[in-house]
Amino acid sequence: MRVRLSAALACAAAVILLTSGCGVVTVQDSGAGGHPKVKTSGPITLAVVPKAVGFDFWDSVRKGAQCAASKMPDVQVQWDGVTAETDVTGQVNLLQNFLTRQVDGLVYAATDAKVLAQLTQDSLSRNIPVINIDSGTNPQPDNVPVFATDNVAAARKAADLLADALGPGEHRVAFIPFQPGTVTNDQRTTGFTEGLAKHPNLKLVAEQSSNSDPNTALAVTENIVTANPDLDGIFVANEPGVIGATNALNQAGKAGKIKVIGWDASPDEVQGVTSGAITALVVQNPFRMGFDSVNAMVKTVRTGQIASSEDTGVTVVTHQNINDPQVQAILKPRCDNPPAYRATHPGLPRTSLAAAVSAGRRRSGVTTGGTRTQTLASWPGGPE
Repeated sequence: MRVRLSAALACAAAVILLTSGCGVVTVQDSGAGGHPKVKTSGPITLAVVPKAVGFDFWDSVRKGAQCAASKMPDVQVQWDGVTAETDVTGQVNLLQNFLTRQVDGLVYAATDAKVLAQLTQDSLSRNIPVINIDSGTNPQPDNVPVFATDNVAAARKAADLLADALGPGEHRVAFIPFQPGTVTNDQRTTGFTEGLAKHPNLKLVAEQSSNSDPNTALAVTENIVTANPDLDGIFVANEPGVIGATNALNQAGKAGKIKVIGWDASPDEVQGVTSGAITALVVQNPFRMGFDSVNAMVKTVRTGQIASSEDTGVTVVTHQNINDPQVQAILKPRCDNPPAYRATHPGLPRTSLAAAVSAGRRRSGVTTGGTRTQTLASWPGGPE
């Protein structure tokens, strides 16, 4: 059931009891200007907004968010998003609409780090708490945690994977980012650049953005291959880019000949690993992103306690390990057994988000040994 708080409640300065068809709702004002309003009982409505709908990655985030809500009483997730990750204005308008409707919490992935920073401030000024998933803002407020992949460390690993696949000797490689200006894109660019520096035998000969569009990625890859007929490998930094790049190589008869390190794990990408068209995938844990962020937001709404940022982890998927049960648990998550944080590939350290969140922000709830400092299941109202 959807419950909308009245304007009088929003202005209240003490503990107020609202009687509705659902019973008694207890709301306690914890102060104005960026402090979450505590709602100790009654229905909770959370807005969960991806960068865009229509992609397997974001659909897995949705499933994780809805799974978490289903395990707690009186929690409703309202999921909505724009149709293109480049539609920054559309996302701003959508989020503003959720704020106008006075949702209890806002969980979202920023399509533009700088533009969406103001939206976050608007939400906090209304005492509506915010959690960022996948992509945060610039600046990132101290009281807004980020539930995301450590993109810098994972992209460094992508460079290592490309070097391992190509072997010794000089090799010409290309890089296809996806949306300059977003936190995730820029972090992956930084990580891959740093990773390449450790492999001087890899020469970067081309870099073009896919704009998170498979058709653009196909055209970009065709242009890169045409201009560099001796190209040996490509790192493609997100799902739409991988799909477009792989299609281009298939059409050119170079699938498997040019080594591809991809990102994420849509069915088409997994099939590419099986067929040999894709050498390896750096697979995030989007289900966990949605699952843990909703649990964290419910805790914030119920208790006023702000969560720590969390590295949700990656798994490297190759032809050799794709049928491993732990890998399959990431590729095909189930609500009855939500995937725990794991880094299947032993070469990938489980690092904090210190590099992903600007200096001075709170550290991740995951230590370098992979042990959570506090499990979400132990929080009040969390899953069993």
